[in-house]
Amino acid sequence: MIDQEKLQSAHKGEKKRFLDTHRKSAELFSQAQRSLLAGVPMPWMNRWPGDHPVYVRKAIGARFTDVDGHEYIDFCLGDTGAMTGHALEVVADAICEQAHHGLTTMLPTADSIWVADELTRRFGLPKWQFTLSATDANRFVLRYARHMTKRPMIVVNDWCYHGTVDETLVILDRSGRTVSRPGSIGPQIDPRLTTRAVPFNDLEALERAFAPMDVACLLIEPALTNIGIVLPNSGYHQQVRELAHQYGVLLAIDETHTICAGPGGCTEAWGLEPDFLVIGKTIGGGVPVGAFGMSNDVADQLKVDMVSHDVDVSGVGGTLSGSALAMAAMRATLSNSLLVKQFEYTIPLATRWATGVADAYCAHDLNWHVQQLGCRVEYWFCPPPKNGAAAAAAINHELEAFLHLFALNRGVLLAPFHNMALMSEFHTNADVDIHSEVFSASLDAITA
Repeated sequence: MIDQEKLQSAHKGEKKRFLDTHRKSAELFSQAQRSLLAGVPMPWMNRWPGDHPVYVRKAIGARFTDVDGHEYIDFCLGDTGAMTGHALEVVADAICEQAHHGLTTMLPTADSIWVADELTRRFGLPKWQFTLSATDANRFVLRYARHMTKRPMIVVNDWCYHGTVDETLVILDRSGRTVSRPGSIGPQIDPRLTTRAVPFNDLEALERAFAPMDVACLLIEPALTNIGIVLPNSGYHQQVRELAHQYGVLLAIDETHTICAGPGGCTEAWGLEPDFLVIGKTIGGGVPVGAFGMSNDVADQLKVDMVSHDVDVSGVGGTLSGSALAMAAMRATLSNSLLVKQFEYTIPLATRWATGVADAYCAHDLNWHVQQLGCRVEYWFCPPPKNGAAAAAAINHELEAFLHLFALNRGVLLAPFHNMALMSEFHTNADVDIHSEVFSASLDAITA
C-alpha cells in the first residue's frame, strides 16, 4: 500500500524542510568537519535522519531543545542511556557534591556498598563488580568465563549486539557460518575461531553449538533489542538454562536494554537464573557506568584470583572503573529512578503508544505490527520476527528514514537505528498522542 513515488516525493520535501529549519545545526556541522572525523564525535551520530545531525542546546526530562530553538519530545532517550529522563536533579546534585570531594582515587567509597546491595535486591545475583560501560562488563565476563571453564569458545545470538566486544560482532551467513557482522571493521581474527552464532529462539541450533563441549559462555539478551524487539518463545529461557547447565556452559544475560521490562529487568520479571548479569547505561543517570553481577558459585571460584599480585594486569579493570563519581551517580539514580512506581506509569504509556501506532497503520490498510517490551515499544513493517535474521530482513531503510525525518520535523525524536520509542516518567499521555497524530499524518503522505 506504500506508493513509492509518493514516498520519494514526500521524503524529498521533508529533507528540504529540515535544511530550511535547522540552519544553525548545519553551520555547526560544517565547522565540525575541520577537526572531527566525519564531522561528529562518534560515527553513529551520522545515522540520524536529515543531511546532518541536530545539535542539542539542553535536555531536561523527556524533552530537549536544539540550537535552532526547536523543542522535541524525546522518545530515544539516549538509546536507553537517559531512560530515567534528562538532567535528573538528584543525579546532578550528587555529581556536584562528589566533584567537591574528589571524582576518582582508585579507592572504594561507601556508595559502592549501597549500589551493590541494591543491584542484588533488584536482580538477585549476590556479588558485583563495576566498569565504565556494559561493553567492558561483557568483555570482562567473557574473560572470567574462559578462565573458569578453560574453554575457548563463546556463543551469541545471530544479529545480537553487546557493545563493541570483538567476539560478539557476528552474524550467520547464508551457509550458516559465523562471520563478521556487516559494518564491523578490523576484526582481529576470523570470528569462527572464538564465536558461534545461533538464531534466537532456536534451541536445536543452541544444543548443536554446545555439543563439542568447548563453549565457555553463552552471552544473550533476554529479548533482542538492537536489531529491533524480538521476544522469546514461551519456555525458551527455561530450556536455555537447562542446556547451559547440561553442557557446563556459563550463562550471561545482558540487561543493558531489557531493563525496560521492570526494576530488575527481564531477569526479575521472568524469573531467569543467569551465572552472570550485565547492566549499563541507565543506572548512571547519564554518567558512563557499567556493572556485572555473578552467582555465589561463580564468585567463590573467582575469589582467589581477585587478590593475586597480578590482578591489575588480568585484562579486567580500568583505573576509572568504580570511581567515586560513578558510584555517586549510580546511588542517586537507583535511589530515585527505575523503581516499581515509575514502571507502573511508563509501561501503560508504551501500551498507549503501541495502540496509537496500530490504529494508524490499520486505518491505512497496512499489514504492519507493533511489539512491546515493558516501557519500550517498536513498530515493524511485517509480522513480529522470531529471530535476528528475520528482523534484519524486514528493515526498509528508505521508509524508516522518511518516517523518522517526518517525525523529527514535527518535534518528535525516535531511536535512530529502529522504529522504537522508550518511555520515561517525564513523558505524558499528550506526548504519546502527539506521536500518534504525527505517525498517522506520515502515512497519509505515502499511501495510495
